[in-house]
Amino acid sequence: MTESEVFITNTAAFLPNHAVDNDHIEDYLGLIGGKPSRVKNIILRQNGIKKRYYALNTNQQITHTNAEITANAINSLFDREVNLNSIELLSCGTSVPDQLLPSHTAMVHGLLKTKAIDIISPAGVCAAGAHAIKVGYMSVKSGCSRNAVCTGSEQTSGFLLSKNFDAEYEALSQIEQNPMIAFEKDFLRFMLSDGSGAFLLENKPRGNKSLRIEWIDSISYANREGVCMYMGGEKREDGELKSWKQFTQDEWLSRSVFSIKQDVRLLDSKVVDYCTEHIKLCCEKYKFNPSEVNYFIPHLSSMIFKEKLRKSMDEKQLNIPLENWFTNLEWVGNVGSASIYIALDELFHSGKLKQGEKILLMIPESGRFSYVLVYLTVV
Repeated sequence: MTESEVFITNTAAFLPNHAVDNDHIEDYLGLIGGKPSRVKNIILRQNGIKKRYYALNTNQQITHTNAEITANAINSLFDREVNLNSIELLSCGTSVPDQLLPSHTAMVHGLLKTKAIDIISPAGVCAAGAHAIKVGYMSVKSGCSRNAVCTGSEQTSGFLLSKNFDAEYEALSQIEQNPMIAFEKDFLRFMLSDGSGAFLLENKPRGNKSLRIEWIDSISYANREGVCMYMGGEKREDGELKSWKQFTQDEWLSRSVFSIKQDVRLLDSKVVDYCTEHIKLCCEKYKFNPSEVNYFIPHLSSMIFKEKLRKSMDEKQLNIPLENWFTNLEWVGNVGSASIYIALDELFHSGKLKQGEKILLMIPESGRFSYVLVYLTVV
């Protein structure tokens, strides 16, 4: 086997149902304790998100599973020129699969009904989708496969439904005059969106536009920090997690153990600095100059981080003009591991890209502070 160049030759995205504006979020997610959230308007003012997508109807019923969302994006990658049955590797990343077992990718493969193929399921939070790209990249580059389909997808809305907090609300009502679900649980209900994206990676460019992957670099700072974003546990004072396995079944409900939570103070104090530290390391490692970037696509969980990231980058002399930044967070929402796929898909099919232009993808993950950078050239 000989080392090969790797190209993103097509992209696709799938957003379920229709866009939901800020005034109708709780029509889909429901009201906790029958009352509107006290933090909703504050969070929406900060995150800058105006629309998002839910794989739900207004009866709080799930309309698409995570696997179905993913399969829909993959099917959109293929046409008469490239057949679905040509896939050699399927790599699907997600934060919240539909089940604990089997793996997410196995469930997606089952829906696609292709030939028997190699599969892998990267785990994590927002970086899971980027790790899926890295696995596909390494497979094609090493010659282990001629192509790979990589995806990021989320169906988080099923965990954000008010019914999942009812038991905790009732428990709090018995001991507090004004019960309130903890901020680190409630605020994420107005941050997250459902959707999926898919990339086709091949060892040769295709058509009149492909993106050559120059390098992919990932890093974890979990050696320095405790847990920040988590699910299926409770954070201890030492920064580690107490697993759902250590709670009783009654506590799973009364403490909303399976809700998605985030340590907002830790996020605010660390996420940007580690991000720019990683960019600086890549500048040295790959002799990379940020000033050469034509399109910078950062995965932002909230628009509040855009100015903080710009300021930190400028301080470290990692200057990329704001006019070269691209994000669709405002009208798509935070789709976790799928966000970078959906943003690049919009740019890829926009008609704006020109040969020789450089694209930098930046994916931070607040689970325990992991980061991925992907550097691309339009060919």
